[in-house]
Amino acid sequence: MRQNIFLIGFMGAGKSTVARMMQERFHMALVEMDEQIEWQQGKRISEIFAVHGEEYFRQLETELLEGLSQKENTVVSCGGGVAMRECNVEAMRKSGTVVYLSAEPETIYERVKNSHNRPLLEGNMNTAYIAELLKKRLPFYLAAADVTVETDKKDGIAICDEIFEKCTGRL
Repeated sequence: MRQNIFLIGFMGAGKSTVARMMQERFHMALVEMDEQIEWQQGKRISEIFAVHGEEYFRQLETELLEGLSQKENTVVSCGGGVAMRECNVEAMRKSGTVVYLSAEPETIYERVKNSHNRPLLEGNMNTAYIAELLKKRLPFYLAAADVTVETDKKDGIAICDEIFEKCTGRL
């Protein structure tokens, strides 16, 4: 694969896990957007939200995506809100294929229920809230995606193989 693959989707959909597996299986470079932003800012995502607000964080995501346009053969695990901005979608499409990893609210809840580094879920860690937020984001995810892969009840290897199959003709 020469072009990049951008994994988008709701928190807990499996973006980070799948990205690491794709890095290993297909010898791709890996960019974990949240980790990269934390490193650049010297703060955890929750601190960035608390100190500077969500809009500041979203701008950091946009700047990082713009900087990735020169990369090749890279899998990018995007933050859950990346697809909400059209400029982000355009930046991803310029250099790769956008893959939406979907998951049901119940699956997401099971995957994130013990996590405390997800500022948008802090104090709202329940299936109903996840379903509500996912419903708002779903049209953006679907509009941004070149390819959709469901992650419910699948292991990482099956997900990686499905992404590779669906993307091979696109790259």
